Parts: sequence; structure tokens; C-alpha cells
Amino acid sequence: MLDPIIIIIALFAGLSFKRIGFPPMLGYLLAGFMIHGFGLDTDSGTVIDTMANAGVTLLLFTIGLKLNIKDLIAPQIWAVASSHMLITTVSFGALFMMLAPWISKLSGLDSTAIWTVAFALSFSSTVFAVKVFEQHGETSSIHATVAIGILIIQDLAAVFFLALSTGKSPDWTALFLFLLIPARPFLHRLLSGSGHGELLVLFGIGIAFGGAKLFELCNVKGDLGALIFGVLLAGGIKSNELSKALMSFKDIFLVGFFLSIGLNGLPNFEMLVFAAGLALVSIFKPLLYYWLMTITHLRARTSFLSSMALFNYSEFGLIVAALAASNGVLPQEWVVTLAIAVALSFFIAAPINDRAHAIYNRHRHLFARYELKKRLPQERDHDLDHTEVLVLGMGRVGVGAYRYLRQAYPGKVVGVEEADKKSERQLREGYRVVRADASDQDFWQQVDLAKIRIILVSLANHGENIEVVQLIKRLGYNGQIAVIARFPDEIGQLKRMGCVTYNLYYEGGHGFAEHVVETLEMIEDGHSR
Repeated sequence: MLDPIIIIIALFAGLSFKRIGFPPMLGYLLAGFMIHGFGLDTDSGTVIDTMANAGVTLLLFTIGLKLNIKDLIAPQIWAVASSHMLITTVSFGALFMMLAPWISKLSGLDSTAIWTVAFALSFSSTVFAVKVFEQHGETSSIHATVAIGILIIQDLAAVFFLALSTGKSPDWTALFLFLLIPARPFLHRLLSGSGHGELLVLFGIGIAFGGAKLFELCNVKGDLGALIFGVLLAGGIKSNELSKALMSFKDIFLVGFFLSIGLNGLPNFEMLVFAAGLALVSIFKPLLYYWLMTITHLRARTSFLSSMALFNYSEFGLIVAALAASNGVLPQEWVVTLAIAVALSFFIAAPINDRAHAIYNRHRHLFARYELKKRLPQERDHDLDHTEVLVLGMGRVGVGAYRYLRQAYPGKVVGVEEADKKSERQLREGYRVVRADASDQDFWQQVDLAKIRIILVSLANHGENIEVVQLIKRLGYNGQIAVIARFPDEIGQLKRMGCVTYNLYYEGGHGFAEHVVETLEMIEDGHSR
């Protein structure tokens, strides 16, 4: 059973970090070390590890739900991922071999151990990146798609390495896993029939953990099974709804993941110094990512934001190190050292990612110097001539607003949507939509703000709504801005910024009643004729 004291420590650590402007995940990391230092993990460590494993399983499953296989075969994903892993592993390995005669912590390692550590440091954290994108409401953006695609390639490489290291090869029964491909329509029918309540959540948890167990029975890494089952369900009518339904469960379990990092033990002074050195070296990871992304024709902004999300070391690196230690390849103290390095890299990366948009907007001309003239089709400039109304975010609310405004301003309304599949579908349905990120200053350079009469902001995340409003005001827009909100404190903040607000929860009933009355009037008019 999880000790209530552990929950309270995690809660207050998360609240403390949130209060000073840092992500709560950093508080959970610190709480993990505190729990170990107080000896509270003696009875609860197994429960925390179970939570951590469950969190990673659900994380990979929900990533699979949003995954497009075609994205992984794009050069800006597979080429960047493989090149970065190769360059990082070779660089760390060569550096450690060179420093071994002078650093006692390295001198006791043989070449196999050194290259294992180098390989473990080549990964970036999937958990961290996904949490960053979710907090900013950017999971459908181009830079999130690129970063998550790279992380999936890395995760697959880690699974392959773990399979080789354990000396286990997939059982012959793994061949039957290919039967999952023709079973995809059946899985989608099950998903469609699961409703919208607890059955939907139960279906998702059952498929995620059941898929992981099925792969383990075939001697294949269970997390890969969760990812594959997510991919099989991707693209369905309810796959996005399922992902949202599982979000709270995934977040709670991932608290266990951050706590578990601290359970590896407390470092001595030598470990702490070496881990701090590794954490400082992590600043070169995004620089390499940025260079590799720009030479594959990604825009400077996409490359920068993707690189920042891939800043740190990874939980998979800890798994690789733990496995090497259990096989006698690596001393156990290295698992603790790498755990500290991972935690410190999180501490460095979190505040930078929190301010990544502001950093790019402030220095965009510097970053643009390294941008190639040839761009990918999805990153080219947009045709915004004759536009007077912009709808930012073409979800259900945005589409409803677009339809209404299209009647009042025919040919003058443009929807802005960052999700690739959604924007493509809406274009086929006859909407005038451009795929772009509303928080992208480069996008706003294409807009003649003097001609824009109304901007409606209906993005999924309140923080992103605020960021967009601040950006367009900073660029000199003086027209009308309308923003959706969900809670009274959000409404107050937006009104102080001079925005018209619409409360989805409080005013939704009014809109519903208005729609019913209008429909009844149309029916009565038809009968009277």
C-alpha cells in the first residue's frame, strides 16, 4: 500500500514548484529523493515502481493512439533520430575513453561498460517531452509530431537493445502477433461500442495492459505492445476521445515514474559531481538536434521547439543502465549516478521549455540564419489574402464559430488549425483552413493585422490562449479579440487583457437553448407555409 505520507510529500513538492513557476514534475523528482532519504520507500517502493511502469505503459499507448506511421518514415524523423543517437554515443564513448586515465569513476570501467553508459546517454525523455507538449496544449503541432516521432524511433532502438542484452529472442509465438493487423477493424468496433463513460476508460486500460502482457508472453518488451495496440486504434472516430479519457490516469501513474527516479539511492559527493557534469553536457544535445533538423528542411522554429523538448536524458537510459548492472556489466553506483544526471537534466530543461516560445520570438532572426530556403510542404507560407476574420483552433467550438461567421463575412473567414489530419479533413469538407500554430510569430508575419476585424481564440489550453493574445497585442493588433474560457478566474484574466470572453460551461446552456428555439421557429415556419 502507498503510504499517505508519500502522497503528501509529492503533493506539497509539486505545489511548491508550481508556485515558484516551475513544472510540478520537478517537485516529484525532488520528492523521490526525499522519500528515499527518509527511508519511506522500504514498504512503498514496489507500489511506486508499479505506478511508474503503469504510467510509461499508458504513455506509450496514448502516443500510439495519435501516431501516423507515415510520419516515422520521414527523413526529419528517422534520419535525425538515428544520426543523433550514433553521434551522441560515439562522442560520449570517445570522451569517456579519453578521460578514463584521469577520472577514477571512469578508470574502473572496461570498454563494454563505457560504451553502455554512452549509449544510455543518447536517449531523450519521452515522458518529459509529452508532458511539456500537454502542458502547452501543443500535442498536435508540427514540432510535437517531429519530437515524438524521434522519441518513438529511440524507444524502438532501446527495446531492440534490451532484447539483445537479456539474451532473450522473441518466441516463435511472436509470429502470431502479425495477426493483429487484420484484427484492427475488430478492435475499432470494440472501441466504438464502448460508449463514453467508464466502459471507454476500462477498454483503454484493458487494451493497453493486455497488449503489453500479450507481447511479454511472446518474449517481446511489453511497452512495445502497448505502443503497437495504440497504433492499431489510431485514426478511429473515438481514438482522440479515448486518449483524453485516459489522460488523468496516465498523469497520476507518471507521478510514480518521477518519484521512482529518486528511489535509486542517494549519491555520494563523487557521484553528484560527475552527474552534474553530465547534466551540463546535456546542453549540447539540443544543439545537435537543431542542426540535424534544419538540414532536413524543417523551419528554424520547428527545429528549435522540437530540440528543446528533447533537451534531457531519458528514463530508457536508466532502464539500460539497470539492466547492465543486473548483468554485471556496470557497477550499481552508475545507476544512481545516471538517475541524478537524468533528474538534473530535467531541472535544466524544464524552465527553458517553459520559456521556449519567448526565447525563440526574442531571437528568431538569429535562429533563422540556419534555416534552409527549401521547406517541407507543411511548413510553407499561407495564402491569407482577403481575410478579415481568423478563428484560431478548429475544434468543435471553433468550427461552430467559423460556420456562423462565414455567413456574416462570406469569403473573409479563415480557420487556423495545427493538427495535420484535422486541417486536411476540414479542407476536404470545404472549410478555408490553414495548418499553422497560432503561437508562431512567423505565421503572424504573413497576416496583415490592419485588415483583420475579429480574432477568435478557441485553443484547447488556457495558457496557450493567453500566450497568443499577448503575442498578437505585442505585434500591434488593436482589433477585437474573443477568447473561450472554462473557469471564472480565466474569464477575469482575459477581461483584464481587454478580450471578449465566452464561458463554455456557463453559457453553453444559453447557446443550446438559442439553437433549439431557432430550429423550432424554422420548423413552424415550414409548417405554416
